[in-house]
Amino acid sequence: MTKEQTRTRILDAAESLFFTEGIAATGVDRVASAAGVSVVTLYAHTGSKDGLLAEVLQRRLDGWRAVWDEEVAAAPGPRERVLAVFDALAAFRARSSPTQWCSFLATASERPPARGEGEDRAGDLVDADTAGLVGRLRELAADVDPERAEEIADTVLLLYNGALASLLRGVPQDPAGRAAETARAALGWGREG
Repeated sequence: MTKEQTRTRILDAAESLFFTEGIAATGVDRVASAAGVSVVTLYAHTGSKDGLLAEVLQRRLDGWRAVWDEEVAAAPGPRERVLAVFDALAAFRARSSPTQWCSFLATASERPPARGEGEDRAGDLVDADTAGLVGRLRELAADVDPERAEEIADTVLLLYNGALASLLRGVPQDPAGRAAETARAALGWGREG
């Protein structure tokens, strides 16, 4: 097995365990066992449990951004580009390993806030995910209506967060689709858009 294959197995195992059983509840020995490597090998690849978590989050953030980019690019107009965050959520969940809900919200809920930039890579990645989400939604919303950009972005963000929470609860079915329809109604956008 190559070094990269070993690293991928470690990250896959950590991602699955951290975001189905919990970060605090999952020890590195459990991750190493699930990956089929020794704890020494795990540490050689990631340095620490915090380093492992940061690597998993970075990979998910990169994957999320790529999927969202695809969905925005495929959207036929400005309103659809704003709402593409919901298509991206559904597409990302279909392509990635199963988790209870959002890995970034799960991390934020289990860990204290970042102490300072650079001191907590996982916390910095949670902050980067939030900043990227808010910033991009506002940018996309400005293409629809510059005067309402903040309102549009905040409405979509609130519904997006609700869709993520619905994934944890398991109801309703298709939370991303329902959130998109609710956003359309809340913003006064018809289906034709």
